[in-house]
Amino acid sequence: MDEPMLDVPACVERARAGDEDASRDLMRHLHPLVVKIVRSHLPRRTSEEDLIQAVFVKVFTRIEQYRGAVPFEHWVSRVAVNTCLNQIAHEKIRPEMRMADLSEEEEIVVQNLASTAGSTPTEDNVASRELVEKLMANLNPEDRLVISLLHLEQKSVEEVRQVTGWSAALVKVRAFRARAKMRKHLSALMEEKTK
Repeated sequence: MDEPMLDVPACVERARAGDEDASRDLMRHLHPLVVKIVRSHLPRRTSEEDLIQAVFVKVFTRIEQYRGAVPFEHWVSRVAVNTCLNQIAHEKIRPEMRMADLSEEEEIVVQNLASTAGSTPTEDNVASRELVEKLMANLNPEDRLVISLLHLEQKSVEEVRQVTGWSAALVKVRAFRARAKMRKHLSALMEEKTK
């Protein structure tokens, strides 16, 4: 047996009046839409469930702002997208990586680096590679490209120049700056671990 269609406008009015059953009905009705939007705009360091909750908090605390000019689902979609975009912007303002962003194996690599002045046991190679990838994720696309080509694919400066069309000097400068950014992020992680 199919569920009856929800009378959304009536439900919105009842929710505005404080009807908790109407609010629950709206949440059930809107949940698939909100999940779809959050998944397509999910920031890297924010959990999906936290963001879904934030969207619903905004929807129900601002429900008085809904004027009915568009379908309620469209208004909720806009709230959801804006909530995700605001969180993404917030993470861009503070792009540093935290120890909480690392797996247990990657955390061990950072601990080893902090305690042994840079040498890591061979069994940590996979975790080391994953740590490098996470550090690279903090770089802009051009910096990631130059690090990947030079250090992961072992290409020469001349080969990178041919692939990218950049001058040799630009390849070297970009690689130098990208490595410096990665060292800065790694140092921040190591400092966090020693606190």
